[in-house]
Amino acid sequence: MFKETTSSLVAGAVMALSGQAAFADAHGEITVGYFLEWPMPFQYAKVNGTYDEELGTKVNWVSFDSGTAMSAAMASGDVQISVSQGIPPFVVATSAGQDLQVVDVAVSYSENDNCVVSSGLEIDKDSASELAGKKVAVPLGTAAHYGFLKQMDHFGVDVGSMTVVDMAPAEGAAALSQGSVDMACGWGGALRRMKESGNILLTGAEKEELGILVFDATTAPASFVAENSDIVAKFIKVTADANAMWASGEKTDEMLEVIAKDSGMDVEATKETLATFAFPTIDDQLADKWLGGGSQKFMGGVAQVFVDAGSIDSALDSYDGTVNTGPLKAAQGM
Repeated sequence: MFKETTSSLVAGAVMALSGQAAFADAHGEITVGYFLEWPMPFQYAKVNGTYDEELGTKVNWVSFDSGTAMSAAMASGDVQISVSQGIPPFVVATSAGQDLQVVDVAVSYSENDNCVVSSGLEIDKDSASELAGKKVAVPLGTAAHYGFLKQMDHFGVDVGSMTVVDMAPAEGAAALSQGSVDMACGWGGALRRMKESGNILLTGAEKEELGILVFDATTAPASFVAENSDIVAKFIKVTADANAMWASGEKTDEMLEVIAKDSGMDVEATKETLATFAFPTIDDQLADKWLGGGSQKFMGGVAQVFVDAGSIDSALDSYDGTVNTGPLKAAQGM
């Protein structure tokens, strides 16, 4: 099933070339993909029509339930830009040959993906070596799996000495609370439940310093970016302005109401979710940590985790070509 999906993405990517080129000629409306229940500042600009105004073209918005579906829609030419596509599905698509590019870091949520050690062990980052020989629940082939491997490498813990059980985050949280595993890794609501049974070893910021990035990207077909770099740059600029407005705190209440409604969430849940998100500025994104090299290296690591897990056949030799900072640099000068 998985291989059928990836091969269809490759076939779709070929068909997409004509569709994206046709858009470049017509320069008409564009369609942008995003997620419901994933609140972000750009939605304030979306609802207020700022993208249409600044891009000088009508922007149609379509919601998706997975990053994999976004890849398929971009391959078919139905979607020109995707906001907040997860890096794992992006890596799967590009590793399979789909010509997509990251043009912007949409959101970083390192605090929303982590590993938790059972409180009964009383192990923290200063005594992490004691994890050797312990049993851990990890959702294999995910960014959480990659983060687990990188953390253990950092602490000098031999993963081969551990019993690693493949468990979805919700199962891992239950196992940790029942005491059947010593550590569990995951994200979202499951991670919050895990924390009721233990403690994390490293904060999101500490993980980022080790190159463990947990982020979504704004992505687009390479052919579309090449033919419409001005449109992409303006899109990035509107997004960056919305992020800056949110960061300033000047219109927080007003933005929250709009973002919550557009996300299909209540205001309190929206506020709680946004509190775990970080939106890097354009300057930050162009630095080494992100699109200046860190993200490309991170994607290579994620791809290798997927190869080792048997989820994809092979990784690209380099993921440098999957990042295009041209539009971001243009937006920086606007």
